Amino acid sequence: MQLNRDEVKVLLHHREPYLMVDRVDQLTDKHVCGVKLHRGDEPYLAGHFPGAPVVPGAMLQEFCTQSAGVLLTRFYSGVADYDSRQTKGHAIGVLSKTGYAKYYSLVKPTGELFAYVDLLEHVANLFKFRARVEQDGQLKAKLQFSLMNLSDEHLL
Repeated sequence: MQLNRDEVKVLLHHREPYLMVDRVDQLTDKHVCGVKLHRGDEPYLAGHFPGAPVVPGAMLQEFCTQSAGVLLTRFYSGVADYDSRQTKGHAIGVLSKTGYAKYYSLVKPTGELFAYVDLLEHVANLFKFRARVEQDGQLKAKLQFSLMNLSDEHLL
């Protein structure tokens, strides 16, 4: 299954300028490939670093987390026909733990960035993921993290 940016927005509560997933190239109940199309004008690049922009590691984590959130919302939300603009009562894909993050080389804010995210374990409302980030066919990062689904009353 593939999703465009508008379809991603139905599944995620994130919006510009914080929405990191521009499209989804692959989506199953155990795997997602999210794609970020860097334009070079993203707000977080202005100070990281002036004249030599590099995508911050924290934004790579967020990119993977949001990609995993698409998988969770599509297959594990517990709400039929979930729509982030209308469905209330659920906070889907809240980061609960970072297991590890290993960064292999700098990510430049050009072209396409891919997050390949696999669901490793699902127990109740907890979900453990492994991710790898690639750019131009090169491995840039490996991450492991956990997300949880909970009521949005915790966010108020």
